[in-house]
Amino acid sequence: MTVITRRASLALAALAFSALPAFAADHTVTIQGFAFSPAALTVAAGDTVTFVNQDSAPHTATGGGFDTGRLNKGQSAKVTIGAAGEFAYKCNFHPSMTGVITAN
Repeated sequence: MTVITRRASLALAALAFSALPAFAADHTVTIQGFAFSPAALTVAAGDTVTFVNQDSAPHTATGGGFDTGRLNKGQSAKVTIGAAGEFAYKCNFHPSMTGVITAN
């Protein structure tokens, strides 16, 4: 291989690598003490958020286009935040429990 061919190959490899899609991240919101923690979370569009109930009471995370359904103690549910925006949610059983996810 000549130097020019090697450079061209490296340039093409770098271009191909930069065109690969970014991998989505996974975030966790813990439900404990009748609160979402963190109550405010910033993610990238396409990321996944896992809600984990550590309370003895059942809870939901509902709103913003998603609903975990009833989560009993020890249960979890994953939601994917598909678009940029601000997504407010609450617990259907305990409406004073609120949170917000901001996706960029």
